[in-house]
Amino acid sequence: MARSLTDQVVVITGGARGIGAATAAALVRAGARVVVADLDADLAKQTAATLTRESPLPAGEFDIRATAYGLDVTDRAAFTALLDQVEAEIGPIDVLVNNAGIMPIALIEDEPDRTTAAQLAVNLHAVIHGSREAVRRMKRRGSGHVVNVASAAGRIPVPAGATYCATKFGVIGFSEALRLELRDTGVDVSCVMPAIVRTELAAGLKDSKGVKPVTAEQVAEAIVGALRSPRFDVYVPKSVGPAVRVGALLPRRVGEWLSRGLGGERLFLDALDSADRRDYEARAADSAPGAEETRG
Repeated sequence: MARSLTDQVVVITGGARGIGAATAAALVRAGARVVVADLDADLAKQTAATLTRESPLPAGEFDIRATAYGLDVTDRAAFTALLDQVEAEIGPIDVLVNNAGIMPIALIEDEPDRTTAAQLAVNLHAVIHGSREAVRRMKRRGSGHVVNVASAAGRIPVPAGATYCATKFGVIGFSEALRLELRDTGVDVSCVMPAIVRTELAAGLKDSKGVKPVTAEQVAEAIVGALRSPRFDVYVPKSVGPAVRVGALLPRRVGEWLSRGLGGERLFLDALDSADRRDYEARAADSAPGAEETRG
């Protein structure tokens, strides 16, 4: 039987926009109590307020189904404190969705060290820290679910995204090992690997023959499905899964030839210096203040 999500306490990092906001909305509709955690605290409040207004009780009163918290996931102490606060104010955390992520693109020789560090801090280190803190809480209760949002770029490398690919490869490897650690504990792990998602991260990226773009809502639906019926591999669209498995069996040169033919190799390269990406790249550059403080 599918698991009920009614009154489940779910924390979503990067929950104010994109995949995070769509997942929050889908979970509120499923009856969960959602914590929208985001670096942009004001936008998180707006997102949570909208979700609360859209979930009235039958009597016409409003049920507080979404709560907002400001969170810099690169500030490990603040991340831990937030989880403590949620458990004290709302209840034991049933699900943590490590969704916060950034995707600046550049040739590696042009990528500033600060950008490299920010991607590692947000995309990988924060996922590890959040997962560790969630497991410490969930494992002793014998239940819980950690959802780590990676990317198909964690299985299929893309030029001009070397560091981004490295972080997502890392998230997948970490999640796979974590799943084995938690076997028979009652705590599940899912790894979400979307292709190109039509959010701000994909600004300036053109469609390619081999990759069908998806919406944030489609990714959200897949996440909700994995929570109802737990599974580890969550590819969006589902066709990415077979493509990855077949690609792993091909000789490297054949795989690279196919990628070139389908336009995959040019996906990021053609978006370099795109005017459509400028606003996003500027915001991504300011997405890891905690990491910057740690580096001194």
